[in-house]
Amino acid sequence: MNLPYTAEMMESIKKVEAGRAARIGLEPRRMTADEKTALLEAFHPDYKMECFEEIKVGPNKGQKAPKELVEILQGQSRVIGQDIDLTNPDYDVDVLVIGGGGAGASAAIEANEAGANVMIVTKLRIGDANTMMAEGGIQAADKENDSPAQHYLDVMGGGHYANVPELVEKLVCDGPGAINWLDKLGVLFDKDENGRMITTHGGGTSRKRMHAAADYSGAEIMRVLRDEVYNRRIPVVDFTAAIEIIKDTEGKAAGAVLLNMETKEILVAKAKTVIIATGGAGRMHYQGFPTSNHYGATADGLVIAYRAGAALLYQDALQYHPTGVAFPSQIYGALVTEKVRSMGAMFVNKDGEVFMHPLETRDVAASGIIRECKERGKGVPTPVAEGIWLDTPMIDMIHGEGTLEKRLPGMLRMYLRCGIDMRKVPIVIYPTLHYQNGGIKVGVNGMSDVENLYVAGEAIGGIHGRNRLMGNSLLDIIVFGRNAGQQAAAKCKEVELKELTLSHVDDYTKMLKDAGVEPIVASPKLLPDYRPEGVKRLN
Repeated sequence: MNLPYTAEMMESIKKVEAGRAARIGLEPRRMTADEKTALLEAFHPDYKMECFEEIKVGPNKGQKAPKELVEILQGQSRVIGQDIDLTNPDYDVDVLVIGGGGAGASAAIEANEAGANVMIVTKLRIGDANTMMAEGGIQAADKENDSPAQHYLDVMGGGHYANVPELVEKLVCDGPGAINWLDKLGVLFDKDENGRMITTHGGGTSRKRMHAAADYSGAEIMRVLRDEVYNRRIPVVDFTAAIEIIKDTEGKAAGAVLLNMETKEILVAKAKTVIIATGGAGRMHYQGFPTSNHYGATADGLVIAYRAGAALLYQDALQYHPTGVAFPSQIYGALVTEKVRSMGAMFVNKDGEVFMHPLETRDVAASGIIRECKERGKGVPTPVAEGIWLDTPMIDMIHGEGTLEKRLPGMLRMYLRCGIDMRKVPIVIYPTLHYQNGGIKVGVNGMSDVENLYVAGEAIGGIHGRNRLMGNSLLDIIVFGRNAGQQAAAKCKEVELKELTLSHVDDYTKMLKDAGVEPIVASPKLLPDYRPEGVKRLN
């Protein structure tokens, strides 16, 4: 196999290989709390104040958010200028689920189980979501040497104790039940010869509680959830985006205005309760970072909930996964699962030096890599972008030949297609925009500040504080997806909707005008635009 690595990269690899044997069994020093704080403040993108802006209107007025998010929060609603008849809805259901990923599917399944008339609307296809991109696994404290209390402490510590305690308590206490639910639905978790689930460590975890399906855990979970939605004959309206929440004259969420992504037809969905499960924001490319997220991750749910009056929480906190692909260009920004490091691969700079523990929390690890490249000048230069080595051949050296191929088959295939055998040579990584730590503020019942408007999955803010640990996102889409479906189905039985209205959109538009804000984009964004500058937009 002819490696696509440059001569300079190959010289660096010689230094990596020279010290590899000495690294087997090595336990790099963990950073102290003070060292972590100093590192984050100096190098983490969340601390680059020039990349943030003040929100001028709405529930979070006066707070900061990434400039790209502020632009769409203060953008022009897509319903303005449209002739929308709210008196004759195209759909009328008990529970409307907006989003077709793991959280939305879990919510719909539970609402259906409770007897509610539920419908999913999703702007791409069911399963086109960050759930599919998740690789490493799902956390849950279900082994004898672990407990939800221990899991709770790990989550709180990883989130810098900014997490909402009640949400974390629900996450960890419902975790074992979530794994059991998925197992019974048919998720093919890794198990030993006795049928016992295999668990591993993740960054910031004090116990081995990571359950996985090889290195395509999210895809396996989504496969099973999607099949369950279809088997239950839950209606799915795909290629259709929600562009505004509809309320009734009492201020309750009462449905959504929909946009057919192909025909541009405007539709109206009336619902007694609404669940936002629209996922993350990676395709906003905050600060110009590449992303591991799927094509539709453009923070739509945050925008429509905010205009409806729902407050956000930690909207300025993003997760930059430390190990995104920095080379080659075909897979630039794609995720290299944390499982690679949990199995023994270490961070090594261009001089062959291990510069930090491989399982520090994600924000600390990302900051350390940025420092190594930007301040210390020890990054690995490539034709695409600078990064550092992740020494993947260590995995087979530690666990035996064939381990990487067995436990990380998807990752191996991805690199082999690009002419790189990660069993034999290290790979170059750099932080990639991965997760929206913040989102819509909710209570333990999943409801936002707007009555009957529930939230599930990555669109929630507060569960993970200001930094999420590996495996807790797949867990939260199940725990809080099921929770939202159960709560919304129970609530809809007592809901009596009044006249439907979009008056809150007019009110928000007036607030923008009064604040001197001139919207410069239509929002929500819906899809990223990768056309070169100067290419004419199509209406």
